Amino acid sequence: MVDIAFRTEKLTKIYGSGDNAVHALRGVELNLPLGEMTVLLGHSGSGKSTLLNILGGLDRATSGSAWFRDIELTKLGEKGLTRYRRDNVGFVFQFYNLVPSLTARENVALVTEIAGNPMKAEEALDRVGLTPRMNHFPAQLSGGEQQRVAIARAIAKRPNVLLCDEPTGALDIKTGVTVLEALAQVNTELGTTTVVITHNAEIQRIAHRVLFMADGRIVDEKINTTRLKPFEVSW
Repeated sequence: MVDIAFRTEKLTKIYGSGDNAVHALRGVELNLPLGEMTVLLGHSGSGKSTLLNILGGLDRATSGSAWFRDIELTKLGEKGLTRYRRDNVGFVFQFYNLVPSLTARENVALVTEIAGNPMKAEEALDRVGLTPRMNHFPAQLSGGEQQRVAIARAIAKRPNVLLCDEPTGALDIKTGVTVLEALAQVNTELGTTTVVITHNAEIQRIAHRVLFMADGRIVDEKINTTRLKPFEVSW
């Protein structure tokens, strides 16, 4: 039997009310197996980020249910969601959100101070190939290097889940591939359940599973029997 990381039932999210109501999610049903890499594809406004934010405990559903393993996220209060995020989830966004006055190592170390069983900042940076740059400040790093620092920061607390919203959106092809290689390595070597939002349809080819979203729904699902390595992807 396959262990399931995330499961949702009739998950809805509505912003606003009345004539101004925006239905971001419309009864989403999904099962994401533990340890897989899943890519979410869809146009802007299809509900990808809303779904990711609910799975990550950053937002609340309007109705329906969502679970991470045996934790029913949709029944947690603010303290419970904070604990869930701290103990289980690493986030990587399109914009790196690094502290400019801290070195790469110091940016990663910020997370290790609040985690229960963190890896050393140096180890996390080594996993994304940044050992030679760990004492550099963000302004001294390229965009791809800054994004890899953000990935190192996310994985340093050894999260069970890595949630990535357009992690290559601001990067050129070569740099984007380097970032995808770091994400794939984390997924493979650490067994971290990884969900990646992207507008780039080619990136789906590195995932175990692809979910296609439109108008707040999952409209199709594909399992890749053969996966490409990140360096084999072009766009």
